[in-house]
Amino acid sequence: MKRIIPLLTAALTLAACSTGAGSAVPCDELPPIYPDYTGVTVPSGIAPLDFTLRGADALEVTLSACNGAAVLKSRGGKSTRFPSGRWAALLAKASGDSVSVAVSARFGDKWKAFKPFPIYVCEDAIDYGLTYRLIEPGYEIYSAMGIYERELSSFRQRALLENTQFDGCVNCHSFNHNDPGAMSLHIRGAHGATILTGGGGMKAYNTRTDSTLGFCVYPYWHPGGRYIAYSTNNTRQGFHVGQDKIIEVFDLDSDLQIYDTEKNELITVPALRQQGVWESFPAFSPDGRTLYYTAAVKVAIPGELPQSRYNLMKVSFDPGTGTPGSDVEILVDAASQGFSVSFPRPSYDGRYLMYTVCDYGTFPIWHHEADLWLMDLETGETRPLDEANSDDTDSFHNWSSNSRWFVFSSRRDDGQFTRLYIAHFASDGSVGKPFMLPQRDPENYYGDLFRSYNVPEFVTGPVPFDKVRARKIIDSPDRIQFGYR
Repeated sequence: MKRIIPLLTAALTLAACSTGAGSAVPCDELPPIYPDYTGVTVPSGIAPLDFTLRGADALEVTLSACNGAAVLKSRGGKSTRFPSGRWAALLAKASGDSVSVAVSARFGDKWKAFKPFPIYVCEDAIDYGLTYRLIEPGYEIYSAMGIYERELSSFRQRALLENTQFDGCVNCHSFNHNDPGAMSLHIRGAHGATILTGGGGMKAYNTRTDSTLGFCVYPYWHPGGRYIAYSTNNTRQGFHVGQDKIIEVFDLDSDLQIYDTEKNELITVPALRQQGVWESFPAFSPDGRTLYYTAAVKVAIPGELPQSRYNLMKVSFDPGTGTPGSDVEILVDAASQGFSVSFPRPSYDGRYLMYTVCDYGTFPIWHHEADLWLMDLETGETRPLDEANSDDTDSFHNWSSNSRWFVFSSRRDDGQFTRLYIAHFASDGSVGKPFMLPQRDPENYYGDLFRSYNVPEFVTGPVPFDKVRARKIIDSPDRIQFGYR
């Protein structure tokens, strides 16, 4: 992809200032827009990147494809509102190159012309949309929450399931390689169940057995679709008395098991249920022959929680029998280096594995030091994703189906609420500047959104989820009991 910052000609400047900005004083500063879209890399199928210039009374913005093939303008208040159709046409013209953005702003009765900046438009396609949970910052009761789907080419968001339909919590949703037709969703509370959708329709399961710790959570589908890796976690939460951190989520115990959807059986092996070890966050390799996960030596909780550190692990997996091997291997010995690993996610092309690193523990969502790291599975080399990381929490992440994009949650916006960011991932491992999930009137949208984004997942199409039927299934006492072997 070409990385050319187009020059802004005098003619373009005059065009941008044609309705009052003609007297704008040029400056050599980038405009302080929100969200910061300066120099980001986007797919051509993304919704308009509307932005606000805080403190400005009016904006005049001109977008131009670098080849001059298309121009798009926005004039008016302090926020842009690019027409969706013309925005899509502009990005299609600029695909493989860039769009130049010229911003003039009025402060009182004076205009200021900022330094133009590029938006790089990548030819790599992105999936249809995202699914995620939106959750309020409550810790003692099930506040309003739900699982939502967002179409990335527009601003359309729809609820797949909300807990206003029943009494409980919705969480742990997962898809098989971003396939919207194969979904696992966990319900907590009085109506607890795991909902599975796929070839057999929609069914509710009781995943607790007499031989496992509890309900199955943190799912990851085997690429063949027959198996789902789950962990069972005896999870608790505690609160910090300092100002830097608010809440800590930790496990008192955890194991891994494999669910065989054809036989309705949980498969366990001693290697993934070791005494004195916590195992969590399973993830299959794209070829289905390796299971990645995290594991830590048990410590006394809560006193030794800061010494709780998880390593990145792998073990072989036999798709014929659904059985993990005994050849457990440490991929990243984080504990010996004084940090902890969570959320391993291999790219679908099998080349890389992304994970989250924090100082300690298993749940880094409230750890301000949490960062994304990357392992090259061919060379074994690891590195922090400095191109995507920030000074605040960067944590849960997932890959697009072609492995050219990833989405992650971050608290870089205000330090309190997680927002979603998307970044381009080139075949050579280089990463473009992330961009915040676009919204109309983003300053007001995010400023009024007192909920956090949680567990983002790409999907390749609309999710065929009937929330009316789901409510009936959840409210019904009928559950299919997981078997065990």
